[in-house]
Amino acid sequence: MLLPQPLVRGRLVQRYKRFFADIVLDDGRAITAHCPNPGAMLGVNLPGQGAWVSWSDDPKRKLPWTLQLVEANGGPQGSVLVGVNTMLPNKLVAEALAADAIPELSGYATLRPEVKYADASRVDFLLTGPDRAHCWLEVKNVHLSRTPGLAEFPDCVAARSTRHLADLAAQVSAGDRAVALFVVQREDCESFKACADLDPAFARGLAQAHAGGVEILVYACDVTIEGVRITHRLRLDLN
Repeated sequence: MLLPQPLVRGRLVQRYKRFFADIVLDDGRAITAHCPNPGAMLGVNLPGQGAWVSWSDDPKRKLPWTLQLVEANGGPQGSVLVGVNTMLPNKLVAEALAADAIPELSGYATLRPEVKYADASRVDFLLTGPDRAHCWLEVKNVHLSRTPGLAEFPDCVAARSTRHLADLAAQVSAGDRAVALFVVQREDCESFKACADLDPAFARGLAQAHAGGVEILVYACDVTIEGVRITHRLRLDLN
């Protein structure tokens, strides 16, 4: 998926009130950008980190700049670009499914987004096809990596995500297929693990959902200032 071009680089001053980020561009201009990420953004919200923003000339927008990428510490090889826009993963997954880039989810005839299910949830995608069970697909964005090579989720308490796992397990119990797909918007990770120290309930929920037949898929992305695309599967660690 191509990002709006051109992206402009700067340095993060502060991220605050969930949807605001103050940034000083490399040319010296101080701006406030929309931050399309309501989460804690642990590890990608540090003052001084490199930040890449896009510009929109839509006159209806109060903030024409949007934070798209942050340069996080990538270890010995230097910084790594991390996608922080949580609106991207569903679009990335739809693009990857159309290109058969996720083999575990190929072969379905139709793809429906935002389908109501369970008591009070909407699944990100419902995949259907003749002579096969429905596949309920929930997508989660991942950016956190505190240990080199390890991606983690969540970066704060995520009760809604824990509920989604239980909803998926209920679909399996009803005879359908259910998949939780974690999209890691960075390319420096080899494995994935639930962040039990920040949200033990989610870690337990993930293990229980897996034991109940929910499939857990984790895919990394290639992230550049031109675009982001899903590339390859990562190893899942449930211990």
